Amino acid sequence: MNNNQKHIAYLPGFILWIMAEFIITDPVLSYFLAWLSSFFIFYWTIFSNFKYINDDLPVKDQVLRPIIIVQLIFAGFMCCTSVFYFLNHLGYRYFEKVEFNLDVPNAQTYLIAQCQRLSLLAHASLVTGIILLTNKKDKNQRKYILASDININNLLTKFSIFTFFAAFAVKVIPGFSQFSEGLTSVSVFAGTFLLVKGIVHKKKKLLYIGGALFFSNLLKATLSGFKEPILMSIIILGCLLFPVYKKVTLYLGIPLLYGLLYILPTYVSVMRTQSWGGDSSAESSRTAAIETILDDENAALIEDTNWEFLTDRISEINMFTQFVNNTPTNIDYYGFEILIDSFYALIPRVLWKDKPITEEISMKRVYAAGVISESSIVSAKTRPVVDAYLSFGTLGVFVFFILIGLIAQGLCNTSENTFGGYQFGTVIIMGIFSNTLWRGNNFEFMFNSLFYGYILVIIIGEFLKLFKILNSLDYPSTENQDIFLEDAKIE
Repeated sequence: MNNNQKHIAYLPGFILWIMAEFIITDPVLSYFLAWLSSFFIFYWTIFSNFKYINDDLPVKDQVLRPIIIVQLIFAGFMCCTSVFYFLNHLGYRYFEKVEFNLDVPNAQTYLIAQCQRLSLLAHASLVTGIILLTNKKDKNQRKYILASDININNLLTKFSIFTFFAAFAVKVIPGFSQFSEGLTSVSVFAGTFLLVKGIVHKKKKLLYIGGALFFSNLLKATLSGFKEPILMSIIILGCLLFPVYKKVTLYLGIPLLYGLLYILPTYVSVMRTQSWGGDSSAESSRTAAIETILDDENAALIEDTNWEFLTDRISEINMFTQFVNNTPTNIDYYGFEILIDSFYALIPRVLWKDKPITEEISMKRVYAAGVISESSIVSAKTRPVVDAYLSFGTLGVFVFFILIGLIAQGLCNTSENTFGGYQFGTVIIMGIFSNTLWRGNNFEFMFNSLFYGYILVIIIGEFLKLFKILNSLDYPSTENQDIFLEDAKIE
């Protein structure tokens, strides 16, 4: 497919959204059409003959490019996980009918279907932005390449260790704490890549160093009280193992993720209750959480907690319906207000001592919509699709998600063109943006993370150029710049 046929790759998603809009009088059918349409978009844009993906690598070897990893996780959470909430609304529990509600469909059914259609529009717009900036000739646009005399294994080892400790150092430097999350993420990617190279090539040094970094980050994640860092570590490992051990990764990875999604809600609940309450240390809370999971008497508790997680927290569509119900009926659209607040959030507090607290600013619209009360200690920040809708309604969802897709692919292009190709540019450097582009956040935190992540990419690039690790290309190169590729790929 050539550049003039990109529209064939992204238009079907919008056609399906229009079809779902035409049957809004049947909210159950409209919901399921919109829900299933996201799975079609996954297939159409990743696996079909009409996909528009860089052809420099086989599809399985470019899993960490935005069209695959960002789409699958971002859109997967946003669009696909809502089915549990909808089934619960229809009277089902774990796909078994437990309640016969004669009042369905009701007003809430129509709201859920509307939110699912908005999520489908966001999904279609996201892939449109990604595809619009995808250029199969990107390899010829690269500006730098890693020096030919560089020992890749030594570079990765030093880079992963340096970024691991730099993440801790910048936390205590005023005005630089924004870089800590990005440095931690890139260390996780680099360390995991080392671990995978050690496994593939049976190199003990890489195995030990990469394993130490991977498991230290994983153990730190288990103390955080959040599910995402734990899942992220496993997903990164799976993505890097997949090109080499495709079948094994699928056979072991899918059951592992299923098991984690089943037990993590209970694990996190116990962790937060004991550790965040101040009664126990994080380590003792982790022990108590593990004991709770392993105790057979808690099987019913785990099942109940998991269903509550699946129906409420994982997709947060319940919160989405509350915003849609209030805007614009009771509260007018915010227009550019959320976007302006997001730009204010970019200013470092060291330069603006009286800067409003970003968390408090972003929570105002949550309180205004009555999602939670101001006396609640729970944080219920909006997701990107909610902020897009609150800003300009359906048009806002369409425009903002095209922009998010453009930003995701633009960052990928910049990383590859600056750092010599996919293996270092996307696998390692794009990890800086993984927390934001994979799961999303409200606009204030999302734009802040992306902006300072981009600054970090520039700093790392200049650092590597200073030490002659990156060399400039004075002319477009047609050679294979993915210098890790042959080294890492073993069938």
